[in-house]
Amino acid sequence: MKENGIPQRAMGIFAHPDDPEFTVAGTVAKWTQAGCHVVYVLCTDGDVGTRDPDMTREQMAAIRRQEQREACRVLGVAEVVFLGYGDGVLQPTLELRRDLVRAIRQHKPEVVLCGDPTVLFFGGRGD
Repeated sequence: MKENGIPQRAMGIFAHPDDPEFTVAGTVAKWTQAGCHVVYVLCTDGDVGTRDPDMTREQMAAIRRQEQREACRVLGVAEVVFLGYGDGVLQPTLELRRDLVRAIRQHKPEVVLCGDPTVLFFGGRGD
């Protein structure tokens, strides 16, 4: 940990692309500007994140991955890892836990940022 309380290495673990931007983007931007190495691990590709009936899951996943990479570039996030689990059906399985532990061991963050898994929708809205 640096003298200013900002970690040298941090990881954000979130279910979907854009979850970090809705929750911790300000903190991440401040930390990266101060020299913190930040890695995001996203459990899904956000492949069902549309109401467009003409959009395929593959197309949506590609769009969401690209949007997330661009957000990471703007925020100074060093790397984004997509685990590729299905959007809308993510479960706390042993396989998911193994993947997350593997990422933590690989990147060795001092701090892990994540959302509250008991909150389905922030602000009381589900859309």
